[in-house]
Amino acid sequence: MAYSDITFNDKNPIKRWLQSRRLVTALRIADRGFNPQCILDFGAGNGELCKLIALQFPMAKIVCYEPTPSLMAEAKENLADLPQISFCNDLEKIAGGSAALIFCLEVFEHLPEAETKDALGQFNRLLSSNGNAVIGVPVEIGIPALYKGIFRMSRRFNAFDASIKNVLLAALFSPPKDRPVSEISPGFAFHYEHMGFDYRKLRALLHAQFRLQQATTSPFSIFGPWLNPEVNFLVQKANPTVNADDR
Repeated sequence: MAYSDITFNDKNPIKRWLQSRRLVTALRIADRGFNPQCILDFGAGNGELCKLIALQFPMAKIVCYEPTPSLMAEAKENLADLPQISFCNDLEKIAGGSAALIFCLEVFEHLPEAETKDALGQFNRLLSSNGNAVIGVPVEIGIPALYKGIFRMSRRFNAFDASIKNVLLAALFSPPKDRPVSEISPGFAFHYEHMGFDYRKLRALLHAQFRLQQATTSPFSIFGPWLNPEVNFLVQKANPTVNADDR
C-alpha cells in the first residue's frame, strides 16, 4: 500500500485533514522571517511536505532525503515538476553545515534508541551555524493515546497498537516498552507502530543537545499535548562552548 493511501489519501476524512494540518503547522513554526538557502526534508516519505516547502521558500535549494526505496520512488513521482528539489538516500553525501533548515516530521516515533541518537547527531553535523530544525512527532500518551487507540481498534483490533491493554497503558502515561522492531529497508531498524513512543523523552534529548526554542501542537495549539495528536519542536543548533583559554 502506498504511503499516501494511509496518510493524505486515507479513507477517513478526519485523518486526511489532520495529516494535511500537521504540515501546515510545521511550516508555520519554521517561518521566522529568514530565507534559507538550503532546506533538508529528513525522512521525506512521499515528498508531500517538500511541495509546500517549495511554495513557502521558492528560492531555496531543497534536499529530499528518504532512505526507503519504495518511499523514494513515490517522492520522485510526486515531485517530478519541481526542479529545485534534489533527491538523496545517503546522508553522507550531504556536506556538513550545509542545511540552514531541517524538517523532520513523523520520523522519530519510528526510530529505536540507537537510531534516534544517530539521527540527532546527523542534525548537528548537517545544520549550519545557528541553523534550525522543525521536528514533528505524534502524541501517544494520555487522552490522545486513548482516542487514537479506539480508532486503531476499529481497524485492527488486538494488534500491538490496538489492544485494550496497550491503549490503556498509553492513556495512563505508561506506554508499553517492548515495542516490535523490524527493518523498513536493509540495515534500517524501525518501529512500524507509533504505540510505545513517548514524546517527552525526545523533548529531553532535544533540550540537552540543542536550543529548544518553541513547542507547539497541532491542529489546535491552545489545547497543548493534553488533547492534540501532534507536537512540533523548533530547535536551533547549539554552538560549542568556547573555552576561555582558547580565546
